[in-house]
Amino acid sequence: MNDRPRLDGARFPLVLLAAFLVAATALGISPHYRQDWLMENVLVLLALPVLVLGFRRLRFSNASYAALFAFLLLHEIGAHYTYSEVPWDRWFSALCGFSLDEALGLSRNHFDRALHLAYGLLVTPAVVELVAARTWSPGAWRWIVPVSLMTVSSTLYELFEWAAAVWFGGDLGVAYLGTQGDPWDAQQDMLLALLGSLAAVVTLAAAARYRRRRDAAAPTASAGR
Repeated sequence: MNDRPRLDGARFPLVLLAAFLVAATALGISPHYRQDWLMENVLVLLALPVLVLGFRRLRFSNASYAALFAFLLLHEIGAHYTYSEVPWDRWFSALCGFSLDEALGLSRNHFDRALHLAYGLLVTPAVVELVAARTWSPGAWRWIVPVSLMTVSSTLYELFEWAAAVWFGGDLGVAYLGTQGDPWDAQQDMLLALLGSLAAVVTLAAAARYRRRRDAAAPTASAGR
């Protein structure tokens, strides 16, 4: 009897977990560059068990789990092709009938740029809930702390990426780093993650403010009736 609510509440995250494992397994079959695929999945292999094992202690909202699922799925697509070779513009052309790269005058594959923006946008909601559950962050700090954590994690990832590329070197290091000749690649990636995180907290803050106003107006409306 007491276990049923917990199981019902876990259904949506479990469905997402199962779907991700199926997709990740399929995308792990014959990736374009097996060694790069392994390196790209190191952090996934660390993060996924933390999410699963920590589920009973801290359950995120379904929206946050959906956002995490979307980001991890996009990451697995990048890992399958290597980020600099994902044929996203070919897919776009097949769907829309024209090349977005040509229309915008893009000279490099921007899938990695989009994923850093998605990192900030899609991971931040879970971090906001984590900060709210595990820290006391009054007022604006409720939003400043998550953005700061996302910025730090983005910076640490760029340092990890650089260290791994230097350590392995050769074609593997180049494939993993994925700068495509851009000397400011790391800085632009961190900026996009920050912008994505800011967009997420602005959206969440606006939604929270709307809910507060709606809840405050509800008793008044009830009294009027």
